[in-house]
Amino acid sequence: MRILHIHSTFVPPPRDQRTDRFSLMPASLEGDSLQPIWFGTPEEVEAELGPGSFPIYVCGRFRYHFFLMNRADGRPRSRLAQFWFYVRTGVRLHRERPFDCIISYSHMTTGLMAACVKLLSGARLIVEVMIDPRLAYLTEYSRITPRTRLMKLYSDVCLHLSLWAADRAHLLYATQLAGYRLLRGVRTSVFHDFVLVSGVPRHADSEERYIVLVGSPWYRKGVDRLIEAFRRLAPDFPDVKLKIVGWHERAEHEQLQALAGDSTQIELVRAAPQSVVLPIISGSLLLALPSRCEGLPRVLIEGLAAGVPVVGSDAAGIPDVIRQGENGFVVPGGNVRELEERLRQLLADPELRRRMGANGYEFAHSQLSEQVYVERFTAMVADAVRGTA
Repeated sequence: MRILHIHSTFVPPPRDQRTDRFSLMPASLEGDSLQPIWFGTPEEVEAELGPGSFPIYVCGRFRYHFFLMNRADGRPRSRLAQFWFYVRTGVRLHRERPFDCIISYSHMTTGLMAACVKLLSGARLIVEVMIDPRLAYLTEYSRITPRTRLMKLYSDVCLHLSLWAADRAHLLYATQLAGYRLLRGVRTSVFHDFVLVSGVPRHADSEERYIVLVGSPWYRKGVDRLIEAFRRLAPDFPDVKLKIVGWHERAEHEQLQALAGDSTQIELVRAAPQSVVLPIISGSLLLALPSRCEGLPRVLIEGLAAGVPVVGSDAAGIPDVIRQGENGFVVPGGNVRELEERLRQLLADPELRRRMGANGYEFAHSQLSEQVYVERFTAMVADAVRGTA
């Protein structure tokens, strides 16, 4: 089966192709991926991925076709230019060698682009819904503005149009479309996003004792909740730090610094490559993610795969991977007191951390591995192509 994958994020493919999901796909799948990338010149792409990687970069039986998001002078290219690139390139590649299925990694503008390519090519379409659409844009910042509400409306319009055009939706948890009455008839496949579970280093005790949160934007990830809970317990655990890892704009970084105040136990860590972040996760006492909105966070799977206990909110698909009392704790969103109590419980009990970490390691490596992902991804494509329920 030949697939056309249409991506939405600007992050380049991994340098190490062994960590790229396309390199793990079975012989029954091949195709092309249309990938926006944050560089402005072919030379920048080749400096990242090697000589000859632009305009086509080969990974296994798949080929990346890059759209440069910036001009050579650093100015961003328009969404219209990206839309035209996706539709034009997708149709051209289909005419050269027809696709059986198109996959859109987002229900937003990317989903509309994919729907256009489907209309012009006749291929089947799968739309991946990567977030809780009911809360999209409403939890990015503490204050909801008219622009926020407009973007939420745009998200809902895109969700309906892209899924009405789709032959199947990839959901991260079963209730992801709950509340959308007009989408009840959409065929779905439900499974986690790709994480190279076997590549996550196993937990090892570190000289530095810390709790870690990885992610952004900080308000959506509930960093303010975590800081509040940590500041309450910090005097009783003076040797424990809180590390907050993620990319934040200057204004957001200043807001986080204000929340941290003068605490020497809270450390703000700039975003770093996965090769740097994974050892930080693996060396932690526990991973916390009290999010306001999510899909099914990959960082939680990474925490479980490392063998560290995890504490998360009850948002979206988080309760699907945190087994209460077995590999971590789920706390009600916004309940900072309970978040504090669960953190205290884990910090004070090394045996509980060890047991939960071992359970999480087993769960991730058996239920959330890259092999499980590839099997379910392949089955989803086959079901879409055959038109099965």
